[in-house]
Amino acid sequence: MKIDRTVKPLALALSVPLLMLADVSPQAPWVAPVPREAAAIVGAPMTPVSVAGVARRTTARVVTYEAAAVTTAAAAAGAQQAAAAQQQAAAAQQQAAAAQQQAAMAQQKAAAAPPVGSVIAALPAGCATAPKGGVEYYNCGGVFYRSAFQGNNLVYVVVQQP
Repeated sequence: MKIDRTVKPLALALSVPLLMLADVSPQAPWVAPVPREAAAIVGAPMTPVSVAGVARRTTARVVTYEAAAVTTAAAAAGAQQAAAAQQQAAAAQQQAAAAQQQAAMAQQKAAAAPPVGSVIAALPAGCATAPKGGVEYYNCGGVFYRSAFQGNNLVYVVVQQP
C-alpha cells in the first residue's frame, strides 16, 4: 500500500515533462511550450451557447410539448364523444320506452272500447257532451256514444267519431 502512495506521484512527476516535450515541434526553439489556440468556437452547432444548439433544444421542447397537448386533446375528445354516445343511447331508450307505453295504452283502449253499434245501458264515468250537427254525442275517453231508445229504455249506442 505504501508503494502505491509513492509510485503514483513519481509517475506523475515523470510524465508531465514528457508530455510537454511531445507537444514541441522540431522546428521550434527550446522554449517552454505555450498551449495552442483554443479549438472551441462559440456558435458552432454543437456548443452549448450556439444559436443552432439553442434552436435545436427549443424545437425539441416545443415538439414534445405539442405532442403531449395533442395526445391530451385527443383523449379529451374521445371521452366527450363517448359521453355524447351514452347520452344518445339513453335518449333512444327513453323514446323506445315511451313508444312502448303508448302502444300499450292504445292496445288497452282498443280492448276496452266496445265495437261500433254495440249498446250499453249506462255511460261510463267521466263522459263529456259533444254536440255536432244538432245531435248530442258523449265522448268517453275517445269512445263516442249517442243516446237512443230501445223500447221504453234509454240506451247509448257506440258510434264513430263525428
